[in-house]
Amino acid sequence: MLPAFDVSWNRGWRPRLSAGSDVWIKAYAAQKGYVYVDYHTAMKDQHDGLPTALSKDGVHPMPAGYAIMRRWPAAGIEKALRISGH
Repeated sequence: MLPAFDVSWNRGWRPRLSAGSDVWIKAYAAQKGYVYVDYHTAMKDQHDGLPTALSKDGVHPMPAGYAIMRRWPAAGIEKALRISGH
């Protein structure tokens, strides 16, 4: 999941504080032996949100954000293939 600290359409709501889904997904993937692609860590700022260079509204990536995201699926697929022996 992408980081999000605050959202322009609901100021004061802290999605990262109420989320936790990415933690659960990562733990579930580890338990099942699945590869987890961590966009959150690669894209977060000091507030655990999307930096303005990657998103205008703090939620939806702009081209710079997608450029970072583009790198991760291929690495995850490559890792999964190594694990499976292919």
